[in-house]
Amino acid sequence: MRAIFIAIVVGLGGAIAMWAYDAGRSFTGFNPGATKEQLATLREQLQQVSAERDQFQTTVNAAESRLNIERSFQAQLTEQIKNLEAENGKLKDDLSFFEGLLPAGAQGVAIRSFRVEMVEPTQLRYRLLLMQGGKSNIDFTGNYQLVLTLFQNGKNAMMTLPKTESAASFRLSFKHYQRVEGVLDIPEGATVKSVQVKVLEKGALRAQQSENL
Repeated sequence: MRAIFIAIVVGLGGAIAMWAYDAGRSFTGFNPGATKEQLATLREQLQQVSAERDQFQTTVNAAESRLNIERSFQAQLTEQIKNLEAENGKLKDDLSFFEGLLPAGAQGVAIRSFRVEMVEPTQLRYRLLLMQGGKSNIDFTGNYQLVLTLFQNGKNAMMTLPKTESAASFRLSFKHYQRVEGVLDIPEGATVKSVQVKVLEKGALRAQQSENL
C-alpha cells in the first residue's frame, strides 16, 4: 500500500509539473510552430535585403566607373584646351610678327620670302612666304607659278610649272599669310640658273620675285 501511495504521489507530481511547464509556455507566448514560421520569414527578409544590397553595390560600382571615365575625359579635354590655347597664342604672335614686316599702308599680296636650293643634282627645293596686307577680311584665292631658267645641251631653256596634272598643288588660299614649300624634279644634265615665282589671281599677276642660283 505504501508503494502504491508513493507511485500515485510521484505520478501526480509529474502531471502537475508537465501542466506547469505547458502553462508557462502558453503564458510566455512560446509556440514552436510560430517560431519556425518567424524564422523562415526572417530568412526570406534577409535574402531580400542581401539582394537589394548587392544591387545597390552594383549600381555604386557602375556610377564610380562612369565618374572615373568622365574625370579622365575631362582631364584630356583640359589638356587639349591648353594645347589649343598655346597654339592660338603662337599663331597670334606669328601674325603680329608678319604684320610688322609689311610696310605701313601696304595693300594686296606680297612675297615676303623666296628661297631656292639644290638638294640633289636633279632636285630643287623652294620655300615661299606670302602675305596679304591691309585690313581685308576676304581670303586671297589664286595660284602661283614657277618659271625655271635652265642651261641644257649647250643652250638656255625655260620650264614653267605647274603642268596640268599638278595644277591643284599650286593653288593658294589664305587671309593673312601662307607658307609654301616643295621639291621640283630637274631634267638630268640640266643646270638651274634662276627661278622666278609668280602669284596670280584669276590669271592676273599680283606679285613676282626671282632668285638666282
